[in-house]
Amino acid sequence: MSVLLIPNPTKDTGLAVTRQAAAVLAGRGIPVLMPQAFAAADGLDGVRFLPEEQAYRAAEQVVTIGGDGTLLRAGLDCLAHGKPVLGVNLGRTGFLATCEVGELAAKLNRLAAGDFTLVERGLLHARVPAHDWAADAINDIVLFGNTRLHPMDYKVYCDGAFVGGYRSDGMILATPTGSTAYSFSAGGPILDAAADVMVLTPVCAHNAHVAPLVFAASRKLEIIADAENRDGSFACADSSNQCGLLPGESLLVTGGGQHLQLITFDDAEQFHAIENKLMRR
Repeated sequence: MSVLLIPNPTKDTGLAVTRQAAAVLAGRGIPVLMPQAFAAADGLDGVRFLPEEQAYRAAEQVVTIGGDGTLLRAGLDCLAHGKPVLGVNLGRTGFLATCEVGELAAKLNRLAAGDFTLVERGLLHARVPAHDWAADAINDIVLFGNTRLHPMDYKVYCDGAFVGGYRSDGMILATPTGSTAYSFSAGGPILDAAADVMVLTPVCAHNAHVAPLVFAASRKLEIIADAENRDGSFACADSSNQCGLLPGESLLVTGGGQHLQLITFDDAEQFHAIENKLMRR
């Protein structure tokens, strides 16, 4: 067994938590890997530094140290290499990064002992055919007007059938994992993370009766930025990978058929996070 540590040095100042994690794992006889970029850091004696691609291949589990954003950035690499991931939360909320710093030693000891469960989280796959762009998302795909100075018109189709027209600042398509993120802030429902669905949530719709819609992940959704819009739009996957759309062009989204494996220690962790990190804020 070997564990790859992926820290966010902006969150983990001086890599203090990373050193603590490495020490706990090494104390249990677990080989610790890190990307070569951190080889010059102090206090990481015994850690094996490898080029990032090689490090992912060599590891059996991945531990990210930062927040949900850190896990999202590493998540697609974990998916590509078939590695499960545990997130250590140094951020503000942490729905994906479910290990808090105060739990670090206890949960890493359980990881070393094999006392954990793997849960699968579905992804979304997005395409913009006009620009040969494709992206996968763990949380969400967002479509927005370039300037946000005025609302845009969008038409939505499900498996070729017209669903409705929307005048809004944008549209969010979220996984159950991402339903507690931007979609929730825009008025979308919180979904059971185990559900095989996706939710479409308009952002600041200019219609009081517009409601979010939940679709089976097997559906193929097409969102068309109306040809009469005064400006272009852009599609963005997990707040990073993005593509511009001209008026009249389409964004296609479906369940990706891929699943990221998250390391968990409690079957009810999602519900604990909802209660403690949303309801009590």
